[in-house]
Amino acid sequence: MFCSKSDRITEWSGLEGTLKIIHFYPLPRAGTPSTSPGAVELWELEENETLIVNKFCKYEHDDITTSVSVLAGSTQAVSGGRDFCVKVWDIPEQTVLHSYRVCSACNYLPTSIMWHPQKSDIFVLGDESGTVALVDTKNPDSALSATVHTRSITGFAFSAHSSPLLASISEDCSVAVLDSDLSEVFRNRSHRDFVKGLSWSPSDDALLTTVGWDHQVLHHTVPVPTGEASGVNCVKE
Repeated sequence: MFCSKSDRITEWSGLEGTLKIIHFYPLPRAGTPSTSPGAVELWELEENETLIVNKFCKYEHDDITTSVSVLAGSTQAVSGGRDFCVKVWDIPEQTVLHSYRVCSACNYLPTSIMWHPQKSDIFVLGDESGTVALVDTKNPDSALSATVHTRSITGFAFSAHSSPLLASISEDCSVAVLDSDLSEVFRNRSHRDFVKGLSWSPSDDALLTTVGWDHQVLHHTVPVPTGEASGVNCVKE
């Protein structure tokens, strides 16, 4: 739907309004290297969201693009790839503003990335080793980092709290929630296979839902960090 039969979508990230940004990588073709360069594409929904129009396609990564996130306000995006690069994009200008060769806090392949919902200069980066890093685009070599998982990180989600909590999921089958200092406030290991999706409830700031390759959908009640001890409440669906 979004690309030709020889291409595969790997992830998409929504923009406010009618815009969507996705990224994909071309599957190897005869006579081409198996590590084809990764692209970031921008699409617009038109005619009452019945028509999808491609706005641009840029091949800036030297290998497969693995993750993308859009900054609130729809002006910038950030992408990560198997070329060990993280790129910050100017969406209106369709150009790369900055390119980082993996910050000092994450020395492994970036696998997940997300803008901070309240700080336009900061994004969170996860890598294949399980490290989580908060990266300031103004000073990327001084990132705050923590080893949160033992295997590749597969996703992030910020909560809607005034000081947002950061939920992370991983191929180590666990779910973790961190505060602004990347200190753990919640951990659950009920999944029996890779955890691949997560979402905070729009109506309950303490409710986090995760889904895994074990075919389980789990609802977690996350304690708001107010000095009390962390608790674990997990409900299977």
